[in-house]
Amino acid sequence: MDTVLNFISSISWWMWILIALAFVAIRDIFFNKKHTVSHNFPIVGHLRYLLESIGPEMRQYFVANNREELPFNRIERGWVYASSKNENNYEGFGTDRDIYQHQHIFVKNCMIPFQMEKDHPNKLDKTFLPCAKVMGVYNQRKKPYRPASAINVSAMSYGSLSARAIDSLNVGVKKAGAYHNTGEGGLSPYHSNGGDVVFHFGTGYFGVRGEDGNFSMEKMKTLVEENPFIKAIEIKLSQGAKPGKGGVLPGAKITSEIAKIRGVEIGKDVLSPSTHKAFKDVPGLLQLIEDIASETGLPVGIKAAIGKTEQWELLAELMVKTNRGPDFITIDGGEGGTGAAPPSFADHVSLPWIYGFSAIYKIFQKHNLTDRVVFIGSGKLGFPAKAAMAFAMGVDCINVAREAMMSIGCIQAQICHTNKCPAGVATQSKWLQKGINVPLKSDRLAQYFKSFRKELIEITHASGYEHPSQFTMKDIDVNVDDGELTKTLEDSFKYSKTPVEFTCTQDLKDCSHLGGHYKETNHK
Repeated sequence: MDTVLNFISSISWWMWILIALAFVAIRDIFFNKKHTVSHNFPIVGHLRYLLESIGPEMRQYFVANNREELPFNRIERGWVYASSKNENNYEGFGTDRDIYQHQHIFVKNCMIPFQMEKDHPNKLDKTFLPCAKVMGVYNQRKKPYRPASAINVSAMSYGSLSARAIDSLNVGVKKAGAYHNTGEGGLSPYHSNGGDVVFHFGTGYFGVRGEDGNFSMEKMKTLVEENPFIKAIEIKLSQGAKPGKGGVLPGAKITSEIAKIRGVEIGKDVLSPSTHKAFKDVPGLLQLIEDIASETGLPVGIKAAIGKTEQWELLAELMVKTNRGPDFITIDGGEGGTGAAPPSFADHVSLPWIYGFSAIYKIFQKHNLTDRVVFIGSGKLGFPAKAAMAFAMGVDCINVAREAMMSIGCIQAQICHTNKCPAGVATQSKWLQKGINVPLKSDRLAQYFKSFRKELIEITHASGYEHPSQFTMKDIDVNVDDGELTKTLEDSFKYSKTPVEFTCTQDLKDCSHLGGHYKETNHK
């Protein structure tokens, strides 16, 4: 034995490396049946797989230019990061964007901007920007709701996102006076930190799911009664990441807590059905909306990504005929989102936001319904200039998802579906989540929202308006083609937005339906 040990100890370190490589080579040549490259090129072939695995990171940090990456380029991510940290988010030496590029946005400024009086709410709070409409007023719901922030957190469920990420978002919206959409994973303890909540459910009915797997009105009533911070309810028809396909939560993300909240099995992929069981057609959807609103007293809306519009035409016709319908409509863009989805769906199914929203808005405008509905836009709109464009087209609020994730630490690793998110945002790994400091990250979400609203208000004032709801289609130009270098939104999309009833910001602040705890706290 001593002889063997002495022999082993006499082998130098570089000899051990050669021995290890020899074992790898033997394995590659004689036992590897799966990988042709490493079989044909033992040892060296592994380098190819290593470089391939770190390729996205190499391109992101060293190869791609500042404006090149998708879904969010380095300039966009940098603006969100700097805004959330309350750092300098300005640019120097002019823009490096190609302003002649197709679909570039131009916001038309006035010669003399809007001038605030000394007691104007935005003199006291430069970030105060509530929604100009009230959800549920037209349909006389018992508990109307005016979102206190025009920028809010979009539908992202606990399960898709980690507990600490949801905690950070919910505490953050409370600090920012915004609302937090739960996503279809149900209401978790992490949604219950005091921020306004929009409860969202899809075809899986998680959180309001009966023993038979169908929608339970009794559970919905109990949920709303026990959680007064729920201000509205949203029925998901489809979403931008995978329109026409049910939700997907990989089994690797299903913990015992998530399984209990959703009523599903631990470790097993959760595949929500593609269609609802609670209704089969548009009249059935309308009836469900009215039943939920009647039982809970809350405004009820729908969310969808847009493709064919025939059923939307029918919805509008029935709303006119029956004098009832959704209190708000969230239009999601086909640009995709935080959900796991097959590339064929994420890349090709449903229209991008700008085309989908304009198609639906024109239908509701044709039937004189735009005043009855609060329109919410969702789909890469988390930047002030894009928000100005969206308001000019007819939205009343904007929901942000990936931008909100970036504000709490997301680095766009694009492995949300693997449960290996390095930032701890889109994973259920306890170890990876530990890097999220909830008090710090919630401050950053709140600061991102405040910076966003402040900059959007400044753009609005530069355009001669007091509130972004006053933007019209003629206030925004977009680059189109070589024949006509720019067109107004009105010329491009062939409609003119219905004017939103607006008196002044002070009236919005004094509204009895205003959310976000502006009555209880001093938001300065």
